Amino acid sequence: MFETAIAGSLPKPAWLAETEKLWPQWTMQGPELQQAKADATLLWIKAQEDAGLDVIGDGEQARQHFVHGFVEQVEGIDFVNKVTMGIRNNRYDAQVPQVVAPLRLKGRVHAFEAQLARKHTKKKLKFTLPGPMTIVDTVADRFYGDKVKMAMAFAELLNQEALALQADGVDIIQFDEPAFNVYMQDAADWGVAALEVAARGLTCTTAVHICYGYGIKANVDWKQTLGDQWRQYEQVFPALAKSSIQQVSLECFQSHVPPELMQLLDGKDVMVGVIDVASDVIETPQQVADTIGLALKYVPMKHLIACTNCGLAPMSREVAMAKLEALAQGAALARQRYGS
Repeated sequence: MFETAIAGSLPKPAWLAETEKLWPQWTMQGPELQQAKADATLLWIKAQEDAGLDVIGDGEQARQHFVHGFVEQVEGIDFVNKVTMGIRNNRYDAQVPQVVAPLRLKGRVHAFEAQLARKHTKKKLKFTLPGPMTIVDTVADRFYGDKVKMAMAFAELLNQEALALQADGVDIIQFDEPAFNVYMQDAADWGVAALEVAARGLTCTTAVHICYGYGIKANVDWKQTLGDQWRQYEQVFPALAKSSIQQVSLECFQSHVPPELMQLLDGKDVMVGVIDVASDVIETPQQVADTIGLALKYVPMKHLIACTNCGLAPMSREVAMAKLEALAQGAALARQRYGS
């Protein structure tokens, strides 16, 4: 009852990379960097287990960014000549690589960190991948000339890696699609179909994470423009409800998302965001349990998973640790309150 999990990312230690940044630079290179990535991954596995979480992730410690960590291992992409491009409907500018040729995987992408994590936890292991639509929104197309065609090409590559991750022993594969909350009609028209391609043939649990972004200024400012009710989910949830994707991660606590929209995900497991990633204020167990109680009005108990609103990567390590503990303690309190 009320399993606990993180959306995906966790802060990188200062000895691995710049801290409290969304696109941090590594502090070393070569074999030393690989060892540091492994050490940071093990640190966060231990921290999640110590906090009492039920589903463990690698914290994305081996990736500079949740999208580019995947596309760095794709042929046909020019990382040398990056360009500045507005992403998430020009919410903010980013330095992005260019797609210049047909897309192919160079080989395995995340074998190192997935196999490391699987070896060091006996709990359920979740691994995150960027979704096809969000990748398309985070690279510059100089080859395909059609975002749907390019998304499907990326979906095929994601599927190759997802099947390999499943063979590594990953229990849950989650595709991160923040772009679904920006291009809602496209998400319903072809974004979910691209997800289905990415998840094709998987027998492990499949999930999608849709949020309102990391707790960075550009996202916080954007939220201020969305009014008293954030109804973006309303356009894509019906399509997801009809899909084969089994779990949906969404933003809830400290948001203006009408909680009744969760009813649109009938039959799915719902990872309810009970931890705010846009504030350093540590939630109390009571607040977490209250949010779970609110969600129970719309999500059956057996389908409710307590989660973070989004990744914690840009936060301080200390704040992230405290929020993990609040997540687990709040879920335990909810079990006491609602277990009967």
